[in-house]
Amino acid sequence: MTIDHQQAVRLGMITPSSNTCLEPMTYRLLGDRRDVTAHFARLPVTRIGLDSGAAAQFDEAAMLAAAAQLSDAKVDVVVWNGTAGSWLGVEHDSALAAKVADAAGVPATTSTLAMLAACRVYGISRLGLATPYLADVNARIAEVYAGEGVEVVAESHLGIEDNDAFGRVPPADVADQVRKVAEDAHACAVLCTNVHGAELAADLESGLGVPVLDSVAATLWHALSLAGARASVPGFGTLLRDGFVRARLQTVCEELLAATSADRTTLRVDVPAHDLQVDLTAAEALRPGTRSIRREGSLDQRRLNTVEWLEVHRIDLVQPDFHEDPHPPQALIDVYGVHAQMLGPVQCDGDMTGWLSVHSLAERPWREQDIAALDAARAQVEEIVAPLVRKGSQA
Repeated sequence: MTIDHQQAVRLGMITPSSNTCLEPMTYRLLGDRRDVTAHFARLPVTRIGLDSGAAAQFDEAAMLAAAAQLSDAKVDVVVWNGTAGSWLGVEHDSALAAKVADAAGVPATTSTLAMLAACRVYGISRLGLATPYLADVNARIAEVYAGEGVEVVAESHLGIEDNDAFGRVPPADVADQVRKVAEDAHACAVLCTNVHGAELAADLESGLGVPVLDSVAATLWHALSLAGARASVPGFGTLLRDGFVRARLQTVCEELLAATSADRTTLRVDVPAHDLQVDLTAAEALRPGTRSIRREGSLDQRRLNTVEWLEVHRIDLVQPDFHEDPHPPQALIDVYGVHAQMLGPVQCDGDMTGWLSVHSLAERPWREQDIAALDAARAQVEEIVAPLVRKGSQA
């Protein structure tokens, strides 16, 4: 089978010159896919540190020159496949990506923006950090991520500054680092595109029970997303396998929040093949200052009064207050401050696969346009989820 060169999506990747991991790993992650090809330009980078000499390696002019070279190959997206923004700052990488996109005429991202996008999609606010870097670099990364709402709750560093040496770290050592930082974390990050972490993710996730987000895999995931080539990549952990679906569901919740001016929207669905079950939310969007309910898994959701009502009636439950049945669990009021809500059943082939929730921290009359927005969001979720449910039932 040959690549259809007329149709294949082309990924343009700017690569640190001394990096020996990300090119072969990217090809390995893509496997036998024939709808995507990867193309690389190299940028001189040999050492990682916080000093001005190390920072000068990430000169904007050199980045734009590399992007221009990639644009000659008519790529569909350009990626800075390096993690420097994790210590130089998210603003640095956001500005860089915007300039690269403008210069190349296609979407652009960076490894740092990709990792933070993965954290958003999975609702990660507590992160275990594993890198080969120096201690002060990890400390700076923790500061940058904290500014994005992601707390580094544990970190491991190998104390290396030579970029070539990163690629020589045995995978077993990387796995040991990840295990050390997993406790109390929502996910673990292998933060460096010259470390062999992607091939470890699936096995580590099986043992640790949390996502393992490798920088090479996260960057590829984000590049594929921006280029519109969102087919699942199995065998290398949840992000490449499930992240495309989760990102679409997260977007639905965010758009529903904006449309209703609510305080919280959540989605719960049962899609076992993608590690989704209703006792934990698949997606959540919040107004600033609203407490997250994303990791609250203490309740049997399908036994709640409101959910049983949905199962029976299969129509929207619109509650401007909680004065009448069906009453929600008291914890929703006392702990999470909810005083009005709308619930919409998500259905697939006659079964209630899940439901969308729209929460208000104050009693409020829900407008016709709010209910219409809920119904539109339900239709979107059903369109995304139904094929996955049917595929899983046939497995």
